Amino acid sequence: MKAVNPESLGEPRGWSHGMLGPTGGRVLFVAGQTATGPDGRLAAADFVDQFELALERVIRVVREAGGEPTDVGRMTVYVTDLAAYRASLKALGEAWRRHMGRHYPAMALVGVEGLVDEDALVEIEATAVIGP
Repeated sequence: MKAVNPESLGEPRGWSHGMLGPTGGRVLFVAGQTATGPDGRLAAADFVDQFELALERVIRVVREAGGEPTDVGRMTVYVTDLAAYRASLKALGEAWRRHMGRHYPAMALVGVEGLVDEDALVEIEATAVIGP
């Protein structure tokens, strides 16, 4: 992946304006993941813990397809509580770096009224391009 960050758009912080995948790569669309365990039940109640578990699930799908976290080119994070997101930025950044290092794909954060998984606070979907 190569970050595409035109100077005219300003410097992004914690995300990239665009990501260019490798020529001949395969595109992987990762469905929205919440903090559920193998039994389908939420495995965490805390906002940061839910974020980290959802991110771990996204990464598991990418790895199962033969990729690495750095192959994620786009990610959308849905949250039910924007205030909790803003209040947790430091802890979220720490969780992010544990799993993604300093790789920041093109991202969107969307505040939503609710998610399909009852009591879920966070859902993450992603697109990865896995090299040839």
